[in-house]
Amino acid sequence: MSGAKPSQQEFSDSDPEDTSEELTAVVCLESDLQDGQMMEVEVGHHSVLLTRTDGIYSALGNQCTHYGAPLSKGFISGNRVRCPWHGSCFNVLTGDLEEYPGIDCLPCHKVKIQNSKVYVSVNKKTLRQEKRIKGMGVAVPGVTHTILLLGGGAASLICAETLRQENFSGRIIMASRDELLPYDKTRLSKVMNVESDSIVLRRMEFFHQSDIEVWLRKEALSVDTDKKTVTFDDGSIQSYDQLLISTGCRAKGLDVPGMKLDNVRMLETPEDARQIHAACLGCKVVLVGTSFVGMEVASYLIDKASSITVIGSSELPYQNTLGPEIGRLTMTILSEKNVRFYMNDNVTEVKGVDGKVKEVVLKSGKVIPADVLIVGIGIIPNSEFLRGSKIQMDAKNFVVADKYMQTSVPDVFCGGDLATFPLAMANNRLVNIGHWQMAQAHGRIAALNMLNKQTELKSVPFYWTVLLGKTIRYAGYGEGYTEIVMKGKFEDMKFLALYIKNDEVIAAASLNYDPAASAVAERFAARKVITKKEAQSDDLSWLQLS
Repeated sequence: MSGAKPSQQEFSDSDPEDTSEELTAVVCLESDLQDGQMMEVEVGHHSVLLTRTDGIYSALGNQCTHYGAPLSKGFISGNRVRCPWHGSCFNVLTGDLEEYPGIDCLPCHKVKIQNSKVYVSVNKKTLRQEKRIKGMGVAVPGVTHTILLLGGGAASLICAETLRQENFSGRIIMASRDELLPYDKTRLSKVMNVESDSIVLRRMEFFHQSDIEVWLRKEALSVDTDKKTVTFDDGSIQSYDQLLISTGCRAKGLDVPGMKLDNVRMLETPEDARQIHAACLGCKVVLVGTSFVGMEVASYLIDKASSITVIGSSELPYQNTLGPEIGRLTMTILSEKNVRFYMNDNVTEVKGVDGKVKEVVLKSGKVIPADVLIVGIGIIPNSEFLRGSKIQMDAKNFVVADKYMQTSVPDVFCGGDLATFPLAMANNRLVNIGHWQMAQAHGRIAALNMLNKQTELKSVPFYWTVLLGKTIRYAGYGEGYTEIVMKGKFEDMKFLALYIKNDEVIAAASLNYDPAASAVAERFAARKVITKKEAQSDDLSWLQLS
């Protein structure tokens, strides 16, 4: 239930001279909210989420701590609410974060029922605080147990935070080859002219306060799991008691002549993003690869480059993941903005003049003028430093982890894009999923199991991609689907696609159909089957659509 804001409020501190620390308002009648419902209410022009579960009313901040989505427009199930935009989950009784990509908890407010009226009180000092950082422990002198985290991405950050939240009192070291503290990598292909400072997830002060050592510009060269040591590129050797490997992946280059020319670009860091932005202004851009990131970059550059040409090796963009209909829609959206597509084709050579890109030659024989070539054709795992170690890797050199994110070697864990792991909702099939939210979940699960708090990975994959301001949301794991059940219409730019395998829904993609993707994700998380028959039904009440 997304209730409208009550038109009248009774303030207990309406006196302008009042100096009480709380602002209290009657937000609704007791009968306005039933069990399993929620609504947005206002207390002193401050948006509050009011929920009722098993007769208990709770009041929390209404803005998701990730990107500020109104949680009242999300999906409520039991004691938790799921954000309509990107799938973050919060416990409605405590405000605590239960699923990523958000990293902070919600502020909680007091609720009182009196004379069938619901009163909510907000502390004036915290009125403007939309986030709450969970309590963190610190290192205790004399505790020598050392946990070493390799990589400075989402998995390492959340692992470090979870360790301190669970009162681990030993030493935590995060070693990263990056020049920047952990940052929001999902932003790089969406807002390319980005200031590094604006996407950093935690400031150095946070790491100091939590006794988390951060080593930047420091790359691991080898791991000795017998001696429990890691050797770094500066010659230093660090011993560990437990290890998390989350060094991620890097962009894969084209194996063709001309890749060393100036203005051949790949997107990996904020500096790469800024350089691509600057290099493409008013220029002819050729983009190789039709992945989510590739399509986002094309979308971003539309009003900046003089022309954009996309080369794809398949018939349609991301047809294996989202299906041909959404791939075709993506091509239509971008083509209407004069993006040209050459599909079922490949680059055979990059030609240059004076050391700079001039033309891109395709297998079909077409020659495309280019000032900038952007390559986004896939990833290579950063696992070379593990060769010769006892840590098991698969045929593609991804590290194999179990449902506790532990590798083949005791006390060595793996998370993030580098990990192949069993996905609970896919009958524990081994998968590699490069979603931001999954990397965060890996970090948390690894931390809990390092502390012998045995916890299995049960997160449901959730992803989003932005094209010209329109966001497609995706929940689940759709590989091997055999048909798609559609709600709404592609041409209306409002739809829900439900992916079917063995007469069950295994994934969903939506556009302008909130909170449908979150509703599906929550069903998956609760291990409740969505049958093909239910998907085909005209009854959509289970989606809690606004």
